[in-house]
Amino acid sequence: MDAKRKSSTKEIIKRLIGGKDYRIITQTEINTRFLEYCIDFFKEVINAKMKNESITMDWYRKHFIESTEYNPADIAIHAGINKKTITNMFNSGTKEVVISASVDSYETLVSSIENLIEEKGNLDIQLSIRFNGVSVELNLNESLIVINSLAVKRAAIRGGAYSATGKNVEGPLMLTICKLFKVDESNYSLNISGGGKASYGDFEREIDFFLKNESKTYKCEVKLMGKGNPESADAFIARESNVFIADKLSETNIKQFKSLGVHWVELRSSEGFLSFEKILKELNIPYEKVNLKKLESNLDEILEEILK
Repeated sequence: MDAKRKSSTKEIIKRLIGGKDYRIITQTEINTRFLEYCIDFFKEVINAKMKNESITMDWYRKHFIESTEYNPADIAIHAGINKKTITNMFNSGTKEVVISASVDSYETLVSSIENLIEEKGNLDIQLSIRFNGVSVELNLNESLIVINSLAVKRAAIRGGAYSATGKNVEGPLMLTICKLFKVDESNYSLNISGGGKASYGDFEREIDFFLKNESKTYKCEVKLMGKGNPESADAFIARESNVFIADKLSETNIKQFKSLGVHWVELRSSEGFLSFEKILKELNIPYEKVNLKKLESNLDEILEEILK
């Protein structure tokens, strides 16, 4: 694990164990990546604009849509659409499909902007970009295309960042909780031989974590969901997992779990991760009480051990 991701994962787990919101860490990463992208993109806009003598929008299409310098995902962003959306639209993410869809999207965007300008009449926006003493002016059409591209890029960064947070944190979080309760390694696993997957619909999905006693193995699942995301809990129920660890749970989720006899932990509740003790007791898994006086130091040692 690289140093940047290790630091981020460590801080998120600390906040989850402390019953605090982790999203500020992910949001900071999103802002940093987006601002870095903006700076690089504006540099490219300056270079592209300076190379073109035409006052039409052909310069943007030539340099950002039809250019071979960019990969298909970047071309899609430049055209105001992301690759994932194109894949969902056409059931394909091949280079040819993405580029063709990007060209169509760009033409539709330009047409929409022209119609908007015609309707608004006196609308006027101008972007002035200056770098190393070189300055270019973007008219209304150009400005709106650039703004739209940046908006799509931020949305893509945001979606990817939160998805990556879940994948990076779920396993280490469960390992951390087990180690805080001094659960023996024989009583949990991230990968069970001959298993490790749960059927859901027409596909199989890897189970996040397993708890084991002397006679039985229990499927565990972690979702860093908010109260506005009940689908994650619904999917968990459909996969017939036994233990659910979440950042937040709605009252509906809790009622569902109770009626089904499902074990659950809400990290942002008053008891937080400490309610995991009740699950260990009910599943007959040996453990020790968490030493709250040494929680911070023990947590640091555990995270250094597992995040290598």
